[in-house]
Amino acid sequence: MRTKRKRLQLCLLAALLLLPAVMQAQFTFTTNNGAITITKYTGSDGTVTIPDTIEGLPVTSIGDAAFIQGTMTNVTIPASVTSIEGGAFFYCKRLGNVTIPGSVTNIGSGVFFGCISLTSMTIPDSVTSLGGGVFGGCTNLVSVTLPNSAISIGDDAFYRCYNLASVVLPNSITNIGDYAFYNCISLTSVAIPDDVTGIGDDAFTGCQSLTNVTIGNSVTIIGDSAFLYCSNLTGVYFSGNAPGVGALVFYGDTNAVLYYLPGTTGWDAYFAQRPTALWLPQMQTPGVGSDGQTNPFGFNIQWASDRTVVVEACTDLANPDWQPVKTNTLTTGSAWFSDPQWTNYPGRFYRLRSP
Repeated sequence: MRTKRKRLQLCLLAALLLLPAVMQAQFTFTTNNGAITITKYTGSDGTVTIPDTIEGLPVTSIGDAAFIQGTMTNVTIPASVTSIEGGAFFYCKRLGNVTIPGSVTNIGSGVFFGCISLTSMTIPDSVTSLGGGVFGGCTNLVSVTLPNSAISIGDDAFYRCYNLASVVLPNSITNIGDYAFYNCISLTSVAIPDDVTGIGDDAFTGCQSLTNVTIGNSVTIIGDSAFLYCSNLTGVYFSGNAPGVGALVFYGDTNAVLYYLPGTTGWDAYFAQRPTALWLPQMQTPGVGSDGQTNPFGFNIQWASDRTVVVEACTDLANPDWQPVKTNTLTTGSAWFSDPQWTNYPGRFYRLRSP
């Protein structure tokens, strides 16, 4: 009995020792300067864990089209990998989950193009750019968390991501490529960061659910048809001077009004064939706030980020004597104002002004 048990233990030990070699045998690779690039996955497992070493050398790169049209459903990438090359997971239609470590600095063009089972993705802060078409055709992608380190969104990056409902563009982004969000028909709002200087051709064409867009103060050029046929677009809010625009930028956006800030230049009654209006601070949601006071009356103020708004009050609109109550800086584009003295007056009226 002891002999049989010992043989079984030895067999299990041998199997465990053999397992890494079997797993590594599922990958073809090249060696360059003591590092491994995986060039092809030859296995058929649904769950794939890429090894961090092969033949004692670190795996640092997943090569072009290494997993192209694979049938895997889950992939874990080790912390040794710094680069995922173009088309690495191209048309892996069953791929629903990918873990990308913080060691990755480069994600190439078309890496996840056509991965129709992907529903969400988090890109680590180590990544500085997203290649062209990186998520193109990911028709079931709902949400993406982009890194604060990213400086560019490439052409076709989210091309025809029909279910992409929200995306937060980090402040580090400086450029949005051509067709970047083309036909993202579920996208409802977009805030273009202040460091972005250009919005590419057809960048948001066909985003039918898009209702409002905020455009940062550094944008100098908006490409041809950038917001073509965004049929539900009602407000485009510009933080800076009027940019240069290509042809048909807002064509088909029959309800869109372009709003501009006081003190900015280049605006006329119509711009890019759409009516314009002055963008002024707004009071919203009167009620009871929570800022350490005891049930203070207040309201939310919304305007452009980092603008300063003075709240003034008076008690008689027939003979108004407007007095400043509080100065608010809208760090994120909104601020809550509360009036701790509201109970001292039978009636009090408020208005907003910029300093």
